[in-house]
Amino acid sequence: MGDLPESVDDKLLLAEEGINDDKRVYAEPWKLLVVDDEKVVHVVTRLALEDFELGGRGLQMISAYSAEEARELMQHHGDIAVVLLDVVMETEHAGLELVHCIREELNNRMVRIILRTGQAGQAPEHEVIIRYDINDYKEKTELTRQKLFSSVYTALRSYRDLTALDNNRRGLLRVIEASAEIFERRHMQAFYEGVLEQLIALLYLNSDAMLVRASGMIANACDASERQLQVLASSGRFRQYSGTIKCDVLDRETQDRLQCAINGKSNNYGDNYWVSYYCTKAGVEQLLYVSARDSFSVPDVHMIELFVRNVAIAHDNVELMERLRGG
Repeated sequence: MGDLPESVDDKLLLAEEGINDDKRVYAEPWKLLVVDDEKVVHVVTRLALEDFELGGRGLQMISAYSAEEARELMQHHGDIAVVLLDVVMETEHAGLELVHCIREELNNRMVRIILRTGQAGQAPEHEVIIRYDINDYKEKTELTRQKLFSSVYTALRSYRDLTALDNNRRGLLRVIEASAEIFERRHMQAFYEGVLEQLIALLYLNSDAMLVRASGMIANACDASERQLQVLASSGRFRQYSGTIKCDVLDRETQDRLQCAINGKSNNYGDNYWVSYYCTKAGVEQLLYVSARDSFSVPDVHMIELFVRNVAIAHDNVELMERLRGG
């Protein structure tokens, strides 16, 4: 590995400021892959982005020192959000070849690729942008700390929006597939899961969510540990739960939040969670537990409550149809 050109080294290091010793931990950090054969670039990038945060999530930086190493990491980490990619490494066009591999061989259209070069003449910007599916092109000499921060921040917002749209699309497909026979009980599970997936994507919620039914005797058992819930759909850390479960299999915090809503027959919420409660005319009590990385906005709450109400009514309609058929 050669040394960085003096001008690049000076520019990057001079742009660096004091480091904040207050180390915060974020759930599910965004993954940033830095691909460069110069160790100092990895060090400076890590320092420059140390306190980075977007949507309550920090940054996990993964290092690769060659295009081949980066290719293996991309195969292993399907959720890498941004790649900071050097052009010249083991060969003059190793970075560009990696772009082709990511887009065509790995078929990864979501990851945002920021091309960085210290030798712009070997990869003219105009030609690269036309021929390769990259999202930004920077010369190392222009990447001060602030510009690097801005480039990564913009790329991550784009990645977040694209993945939200993709998740929403997949959720919508599940709803459409189930909607043809939506008034058959066996198709309700797909409907619930599809709409829940859409809701999470639209509101940029944490993936930890659970839609439950708590009616009649199952919710009113004398012994709280014996109380049961019917899980209609779940995601994230609740995905392991389905069908009828005892309340005590859930963690204590979730139990308390759900039970507070059931006892009060009303919504229960805090800074980063919301339990939405709805009871239909038929007495079906339905709750949606969701968590967020940031505080909920008024539109978020309206959409959550609309979701719970409509799904509960759909559940009522299914049971009514079944009774009519049986009668």
